[in-house]
Amino acid sequence: MSRERGFTLIEVILALSILLVVMMMLASTTGRALHTAATTIQLAMDKIDQVRNDPNYDGLELAYARTDTTFTGLPGFRRVTTIVRTGGQGQTNDYKKITVVVSGPGITPVSRSVTVAAP
Repeated sequence: MSRERGFTLIEVILALSILLVVMMMLASTTGRALHTAATTIQLAMDKIDQVRNDPNYDGLELAYARTDTTFTGLPGFRRVTTIVRTGGQGQTNDYKKITVVVSGPGITPVSRSVTVAAP
């Protein structure tokens, strides 16, 4: 009987197989997390772009200040849009701050803001 020390080929292959499975699961989880983060940022930026491109400055609140909850493939997600006006019509400091907050299960809420001046 031999008294050599070390690992057999079977043990090495088994260890590498287990390591491969763990690495694949980690990569899959990381990919899903990155996709979800990118999607939440995109939801916020899409709403910001919509508001910025609307020529009806006086009607922004009516058109966009609300909570959206229906997103295909994203159950439990919410997008809250708030619009706060500073100054008033005809004043030199008339502008609106638009804030969009996207939240969902298992993510930190994402917030984006933009200021739009009166035309």
